[in-house]
Amino acid sequence: MLEALKKKVFEANLRLVEYNLVVLTWGNVSAIDRESGLVVIKPSGVPYSSMTAEDMVVMDLKGNKVEGRLNPSSDTPTHLELYRSFENIGGIVHTHSPWACSWAQAGRDVPAYGTTHADFAFGGVPCTRGLTEDEVNNEYELNTGKVIVEEFKKRGIKPEECPAVLIHRHGPFTWGKDESKAVENALILEEVAKMAYQTESVAALSESSNIGIEDYLLNKHYQRKHGKNAYYGQK
Repeated sequence: MLEALKKKVFEANLRLVEYNLVVLTWGNVSAIDRESGLVVIKPSGVPYSSMTAEDMVVMDLKGNKVEGRLNPSSDTPTHLELYRSFENIGGIVHTHSPWACSWAQAGRDVPAYGTTHADFAFGGVPCTRGLTEDEVNNEYELNTGKVIVEEFKKRGIKPEECPAVLIHRHGPFTWGKDESKAVENALILEEVAKMAYQTESVAALSESSNIGIEDYLLNKHYQRKHGKNAYYGQK
């Protein structure tokens, strides 16, 4: 079942290791087949070095395991909530990459400080509110997905315009049109998180720091790559 998608999800998970976004078993990639409504996701706690495409687990959007001999990622309820709520996404990544996690643990958005960020997201990458004790103790992973959706609705952010989020005290989730794009966005998020930290560090050395991208420059860079009249790259 969904053998081609299993192979793609398996290979996408291995790219997390290749890009130095995960250590040990910290991370997971999933993808959805919108026609069937089924999700393929990495199994829980399985080392990347011994994992195979056949180990990928197939779930439905209600959280039922449809196929697979292993347990799905413990973050599966978060992935499923995002697929249910963000209907235009096709792949999701969760990592504990250190630069993005540093902002999440501080409870801070990653600000849009320059054009590299603007090429990626139309504004800062939001950090959610903290989960309550009750939300943590009861359906924690599902509630993690719910606070992501809540944050985007509250701020009026479209998930297509900002393909990333930070979970307060936890770490990043990214998404995209498919699993490959979601992995790419995880790598970009890590880079812009590092740049943002370094920007603030440099600015702290100056008596008259001036950081924060101008709105018109943010708009130009985002639209030239993602807007309806985008002209970046090859057609």
